[in-house]
Amino acid sequence: MLISAILFGLLGSFHCVGMCGPIAFLLPLDRKNKTKSILQLLSYHFGRILTYSALGLIFGIVGKSLNLFGLQQQLSIAIGLLMIIVIIIPTKIFNRYNFSKPIYKLVSKVKNKMGANLKKKNPSTFFTIGYLNGLLPCGLVYMAIFGALATGNALQGSLYMALFGLGTIPLMTTAIYLGNFLTATVKQRVLKLIPVFVIIIGLFFILRGLGLGIPYLSPSNMVTVEQVTAEYKCH
Repeated sequence: MLISAILFGLLGSFHCVGMCGPIAFLLPLDRKNKTKSILQLLSYHFGRILTYSALGLIFGIVGKSLNLFGLQQQLSIAIGLLMIIVIIIPTKIFNRYNFSKPIYKLVSKVKNKMGANLKKKNPSTFFTIGYLNGLLPCGLVYMAIFGALATGNALQGSLYMALFGLGTIPLMTTAIYLGNFLTATVKQRVLKLIPVFVIIIGLFFILRGLGLGIPYLSPSNMVTVEQVTAEYKCH
């Protein structure tokens, strides 16, 4: 599961360059001072990853509460199916019933605050832009959140989202320094691979929940971290 988080980040970063690229290009880095520029960039990435980790923590707690009712395997299957359904549903239909519409006003406020910070060069500017960037709606982030939810553990959910964020760093950093370096053809090819990858991960979640007795992939008895700890204390 943790490997899937990193892969989500690596592949999703091609999408991120298109969606969040303009924000990255506009970062007021001090390009005359290499050391300062790197520190500013690290602050931006840290802000993004902190936001992702907080989201993972929240949804990990939700997943844990469902596990307490013995729904861990069912949750894994449901999330796998949901990932596949989101990819299969035509975009027009999905947009018609877009559940993010009620939060458009909040997103608008986030964008306005981000725009104001892009004009500043305070020590906290880059961190602020980063954590605000992490709050912007993104389909790949939603998919990663599903993964965090399936972990059924607060810390694992947070780690899942942190690894997702780390996976986006290489390409996002390259885009910040080199601009829009990817050709349209390369972008199109990679973007076509992302839905396929999401479906494969969705199938893995379903297999994981079915408990077919396949080591690591589909264990017959999914044991949570809390259960292992409790058993250890008993002994």
